[in-house]
Amino acid sequence: MQNLGYYNGRIGLIEEMTVPMNDRACWFGDGVYDATYCRNYKIYMLNEHLSRFYESAGLLGIIVPQKKEELAALLCELVKKVDSDEQLVYWQVTRGTGMRSHAAPQPAIPGNLWITLRPKSVMNTYEKVRLITYPDTRFLHCNIKTLNLIPSVMAATAAAAAGCYEAVFHRNGRVTECSHSNVHIIKDGVFRTAPADNYILAGVARANLIKFCGRLGIEVREEPFTVEQMMAADEVIVSSAGGFCLAAEEINGRPVGGRAPELLRQLQDMAVNDYLEKTE
Repeated sequence: MQNLGYYNGRIGLIEEMTVPMNDRACWFGDGVYDATYCRNYKIYMLNEHLSRFYESAGLLGIIVPQKKEELAALLCELVKKVDSDEQLVYWQVTRGTGMRSHAAPQPAIPGNLWITLRPKSVMNTYEKVRLITYPDTRFLHCNIKTLNLIPSVMAATAAAAAGCYEAVFHRNGRVTECSHSNVHIIKDGVFRTAPADNYILAGVARANLIKFCGRLGIEVREEPFTVEQMMAADEVIVSSAGGFCLAAEEINGRPVGGRAPELLRQLQDMAVNDYLEKTE
């Protein structure tokens, strides 16, 4: 197949799939999601992404219709049906189907599982990117990977309009994350990243970078930093499931980073090698 869509057991091309109007995703964006990539039909960091997915669902009281092991097996089976061995693997669960009502169904009902698979490769992690800053107007549950992404859509659209890769969110000067990535800085040999509180979604790629820093003997500080500190950092790094360790060369039209190239390259090499080794 060119690509694949899945909805509660039905399979077809994404363009041909339909879902009920009463799916609560249609009314309220009432659901959670996760995504990663595969290569050689092997899904990268699947267990870690599934763990975050089930944690997000649990925080919202959404019932995933499959056990974790069952969903893992299903995803591994479905990727083999797509012609390309390199794919973006996306899945979400919504709070079920029912007539529109703000209150969640009581008692809770099994959720609806959506899966989409389409050919796509991870980014070249050695490519420099340009960023903008953007006020963080999101709600206070950013640690849950929900479908409610309007502020992120607005920020990502503003970044694209400016010819940039990403928008860096900030609240009263404190940097939180990006519209679909985490953001980190290196200053004086220290890797700094926002704490995993309710202002950010703790990314799997973020966790990997922290792990790689440990292997390289790089000090890690999970603490807030400001826009001003980011602009003055030796390196500014953006990480996500498809862009493991991207260095920024410009923010809001001003040059940034470029002052710790050897350390940056070590992290990038470890990220790329980890991906290649786990998808061989």
